[in-house]
Amino acid sequence: MRSLLIANRGEIAVRIVRACFDEGIESVLAVSAADTDSLAARLADRVVVIGPASAAESYLSVNRVVAAALYAGCDALHPGYGFLSERPELVNACEENKITYVGPPADIMRRSGSKLGARAVAEKAGIPAGKGTPGLRDVEDAVRAAEALDNFPLLLKASAGGGGRGMTIVRDVADLREGFARSSTEAQRAFGDGTVYLEPYIEKARHVEVQILADTHGTVCHLGERDCSTQRRYQKIIEEAPGAGLPEELAEAVRTSAVELCRALGYVGAGTVEFLVDAKTHRYVFLEVNARVQVEHPITEMVTGVDIVREQLRIARGERLSFRQEDVRLDGHAIECRINAEDPRTDFRPTPGRIDRWTVPQGAGVRVDTYAHDGAVVAPWYDSLVAKVIVHAPDRPAAIDLMRRTLDRTRAEGISTTVDVHRAILGDPAFAAGPVTTRWLEEQFLPSWLAD
Repeated sequence: MRSLLIANRGEIAVRIVRACFDEGIESVLAVSAADTDSLAARLADRVVVIGPASAAESYLSVNRVVAAALYAGCDALHPGYGFLSERPELVNACEENKITYVGPPADIMRRSGSKLGARAVAEKAGIPAGKGTPGLRDVEDAVRAAEALDNFPLLLKASAGGGGRGMTIVRDVADLREGFARSSTEAQRAFGDGTVYLEPYIEKARHVEVQILADTHGTVCHLGERDCSTQRRYQKIIEEAPGAGLPEELAEAVRTSAVELCRALGYVGAGTVEFLVDAKTHRYVFLEVNARVQVEHPITEMVTGVDIVREQLRIARGERLSFRQEDVRLDGHAIECRINAEDPRTDFRPTPGRIDRWTVPQGAGVRVDTYAHDGAVVAPWYDSLVAKVIVHAPDRPAAIDLMRRTLDRTRAEGISTTVDVHRAILGDPAFAAGPVTTRWLEEQFLPSWLAD
């Protein structure tokens, strides 16, 4: 691997450029016309413009991305996260053009990317997977399936994709009839597949995920778990590693299940296995597999010392993992805050625009993954994520304190951001006492905070 096309933008593109530098690989960045002067474009060795600002005509076009790699003479391609990162068509196109894809093969991506397919593999491997239904044909099929489950509330979910798209809580048949078409339509628009299914809804749940790395030599290792329960509309806002308050026996069971599932899938590359944990009973069920690097991977890097993106590059080159499972130690506690260009007091409305001044303190235990700088533009065509502020400290209280002090000194002038709401969350006694559940932010914290 000598030259890598980065088929992404924003902070993850900057992150991959840095990994290329560390590995001695030429970085070639595919950009839309809106990103030609981005920080990632300034840092990359070369830049190729692949289309206009519209994501559909640039970052979401398999043909344009692969053509850019061929034009630039790249022998490898990294998709980052989002956009085309879980599209088997891109993997196939890379294979057809003899371009090394940094990620799992297309067949494994298909098996893991389908929630129904991955759930079947989990069940066969003896991993708790809940009592979900098969894919539902229509609303009447859904009503019959719900009556068979006889366990409201239920959750309508999209079989393909994630990020909360197509998810609807239904508390009775009337809710189900009203929400079915909406969930299916949203899934079709987001993933090109409108298949939805039902599973029991856990009222007091924690979202716990396990970071996996697997090489082409059959080695599968975990890097511990993360807690991603601080969510709004199923979108993560704050993540932590490791999972605070998880009994060690439960944490080890979740980690082992993730490794066993990936072995059963024949998984290769970096991936994340997600679970829901009942906060009352501590029972856990498999949720889904994300066949890519996650937004929140830095907190795992902070507590393990493993560079996940560099490991991805090494795996793609056919090398073995640089560590063994027994080498993995979870040291201290890490927290990540996703700083978005949004106004929390207007229902988190995106606030694109020019950043007049960007300042984040850089001290011991503080890491910032971002594309922001003075004069940078938050474009209206893409995700509103501006930066990930990550801290690492000996324990959770110290990490919360360090993050609060860091955010107190963070400035993003010219746009509205979520820094204020992050500060408030970290200062809330319920969050400090932890752990919170996936509905805490929306049902308890935000109503009170917005009323002040």
